[in-house]
Amino acid sequence: MSVNIDSRVVTPGSDDYVEDAWELKERINEEEGVLKQRRKFFTDAYRRSKVHCYVQDGDLIGFAAVRRDGYILFLAVDPAYRGEGIGKRLVARVAEDHDTITCHARTSNENALQFYEHLGFEIKRRIDDYYEDGGDAYYLKLGADVGITDRLSDLIRR
Repeated sequence: MSVNIDSRVVTPGSDDYVEDAWELKERINEEEGVLKQRRKFFTDAYRRSKVHCYVQDGDLIGFAAVRRDGYILFLAVDPAYRGEGIGKRLVARVAEDHDTITCHARTSNENALQFYEHLGFEIKRRIDDYYEDGGDAYYLKLGADVGITDRLSDLIRR
């Protein structure tokens, strides 16, 4: 990872990086057809979350917005920075605070599913019509029954 990438934490109630996060999410949505949340839903959820961010030269290049129970609401990495370990490091940061991590991913989002599977997440169930647009989701889980402490150490070594 480049030496000029900084890690930041946005605490619940803060608007730090919310506009940058929205713009990154929207760019990914336009390019890949995923992360299709409405703006009000996104900003409200972001403000209620602890958000781990990676910033390079003042630009947000990745973030994970997480609820208090370890549920990842949003995870996004700028496509230009994928493959550099930023997504893994974001999940590892979440794992520092939680015994289990959960999230949903579209059944059609092969990139996300491969990413989560690579990290050791398990698909717990499929939920039909989960998203507003009728898209189906998988509910994924890492931890507790899959040894999150060991997985965290494993993540950092990869």
